[in-house]
Amino acid sequence: MKLSIIVPVYRVENTLDRCIESIIRQSFRDIQLILVDDASPDRCPDICDNWVQKDHRIQVIHLAENGGLSKARNEGMKKARGEYLMFVDSDDRLEPDTLEQLMGILTVHPDFDMLEFPVIEHYGNPLRQQLLSFGQNKTYTDWRKYWLEEKTYLHSYAWNKVYRRELLRGIWFPEGVVFEDLWFLPQVIKRCRLIANTSVGLYYYYDNLDGITHTAGAKELKNQLDAHLHLLSEIHDAGYYEATINTAIDYYEHSGQIINLPRLPYQSSLKLKINRWLGFKTLCIMSKLVHQYLGKKPSPSTK
Repeated sequence: MKLSIIVPVYRVENTLDRCIESIIRQSFRDIQLILVDDASPDRCPDICDNWVQKDHRIQVIHLAENGGLSKARNEGMKKARGEYLMFVDSDDRLEPDTLEQLMGILTVHPDFDMLEFPVIEHYGNPLRQQLLSFGQNKTYTDWRKYWLEEKTYLHSYAWNKVYRRELLRGIWFPEGVVFEDLWFLPQVIKRCRLIANTSVGLYYYYDNLDGITHTAGAKELKNQLDAHLHLLSEIHDAGYYEATINTAIDYYEHSGQIINLPRLPYQSSLKLKINRWLGFKTLCIMSKLVHQYLGKKPSPSTK
């Protein structure tokens, strides 16, 4: 078996069929599709069982209790048998022929440990929808360059990537936290000998008003911030530092708490200059006043 695909399932009875159909109708057929029913209280368990009867490539895991996205993905990973592995969220879908194009690249380049492909972010929301593409197919032997030069911290999604499954041995999503991808992906890329991106294939990331990027509060933002601060102690540049500052400001505006942000010497933007010379606390207060004046609601700056 060439590719295992893990789909966590919870309260998505209106989108689950669309997601599954986009996978099983792919022209590339050598797949194992693992549906992980996270004790969903709606029709999802029955929908999963019906699909198992329709296609022998589909398996379903019914969890006894709801454990969250990380738990569901981890259980799916335990059952995966493909040479490669990828994740698809159950309210998203794949463009036709995406898998054939991606697996074709991996056949030609068996030395690629991880392959990232384009995604339409916040699909269906005209104010936020945008295409994340990779016009120049690049490879990286240094995970630090990949994280910083590609600004991967702004698209650190677990999906829209194909992983060599052996690479993930012993790596799990942290359970009990949100923005779990920010903890998972850095562990993976640190093991990669060769990371690549491509301009072919397409993942549709549907905008979800009930999703974490819309509903995150102080606790969730602290999870996101902690992940960035943990990695910031290893690598940084002006762009990553400013992205972390943005998350820290969002956390302040939700919680009123000023975090102990590392003092780094970057000054390439007005925000970084204020932080450098007036301090992070002053930057937070100024930012909150601006947001109040504009009537802007703070939101997570990265997924």
